[in-house]
Amino acid sequence: MSHIVIVGGGVIGVCTAYYLAERGARVTIIEKGDIASGCSYGNAGLIVPSHSVPLAAPGVLWRGIKWMRDPESPFYIRPRLDRDLVRWLWRFRGFCTDAHLHRAVPVIRDLSHLSLGLFRELAERGTVDSGFRQDGVLMVYRTAAALADGHHEARVLGDAGITATVLDGDGARAVEPALRPDIAGGVYFPDDAHVTPDRFVIGLGRVVERMGVTVRTGTEVLGFATAGRRIAAVETTRGDIPCDDVVLAAGSWSPGVARGLALDLPIQAAKGYSITYEQPANGPRVPMLLVESRFAVTPMRGERVDTLRFGGTLELAGLDLSIDRRRVGAITRGARDYLTLPQEMKLLEVWRGLRPCTPDGLPLIGRPRRWDNLVVAAGHAMIGLSLGPVTGQLVAQTIAGEKPLLDLGPLDPDRFA
Repeated sequence: MSHIVIVGGGVIGVCTAYYLAERGARVTIIEKGDIASGCSYGNAGLIVPSHSVPLAAPGVLWRGIKWMRDPESPFYIRPRLDRDLVRWLWRFRGFCTDAHLHRAVPVIRDLSHLSLGLFRELAERGTVDSGFRQDGVLMVYRTAAALADGHHEARVLGDAGITATVLDGDGARAVEPALRPDIAGGVYFPDDAHVTPDRFVIGLGRVVERMGVTVRTGTEVLGFATAGRRIAAVETTRGDIPCDDVVLAAGSWSPGVARGLALDLPIQAAKGYSITYEQPANGPRVPMLLVESRFAVTPMRGERVDTLRFGGTLELAGLDLSIDRRRVGAITRGARDYLTLPQEMKLLEVWRGLRPCTPDGLPLIGRPRRWDNLVVAAGHAMIGLSLGPVTGQLVAQTIAGEKPLLDLGPLDPDRFA
């Protein structure tokens, strides 16, 4: 392998650089901000084979349309005249079926299990100190009706080989004593794990620099110099960078970058929020997904102080990084519907980021037919952190001409063309 330029310094870009550098490649990362400055920084940190149901699932779109009147709802579509959004929603509607669900779950499951193994390998090697823990994830339900839906999802995932334990209220509180006494129950996924995301991505970024990777932060892509079916150089705000291969891993900004290569990537940015507190005494000890409110609770190990992070919401609002305080408040209030928490907790940070979502809920990984030396690695929605290592490994195998860990057909970046 020769010189590979990776556009994007989030979890996908950094993991790709690591697995390429392991193979002896010369690698440059281009990042317009800092490493982990985007969605890789403040997410819930979950590594979740249990989260193998794609965003495009039966009933999701109609709930989103119903919730459009409520700007505090967990899934909000901001009304706007945008041709790309309308086209994306039309495609999304077509994938919200049981047939697609059963096709997509095994794909995400296999990606997730492979990625979990790579996270564990990195932790056991001591490659990066990320706070990795395999404590499982508890899905928590307030109502009996929602718990019945949870039983159904657990059966679907069980059929796909994902271990789940259905719990009543007492059983759920035995796993997590901080739960309120009136919750209906839960589903526990023991194989899931979590990390502190910024520690993982920034830490691995330092590792790849020591491996010889050039990291150019504060560097924005302006365009590309091409020759026939190949990209000859990436044109940036800090000069042109000649390349033999390019990896596009710019998250929600990937469609804009791809337009410079005459590619149409059907990715919509979905804003999410997290609120991080100092971990209170007797605070939650197990990562949870609070189902009706649709957000996550993750206890995280810090380098100086342990923290408790609440993260969630899905707001299709374009490349908008403004903070809607109503949505932040909804997360804070919603946590107390499930958890017994101190009245006052020390707030450390309110964060927002943009998750890159495809219409079918599967990422785009592979070479588009138009270019011989480009690999796309984007569109991971809410599981980008979870799928970071496996995506990096798959991209490195593709560039090296190795047989990939799994079939990339369902992830073909040209599948919507």
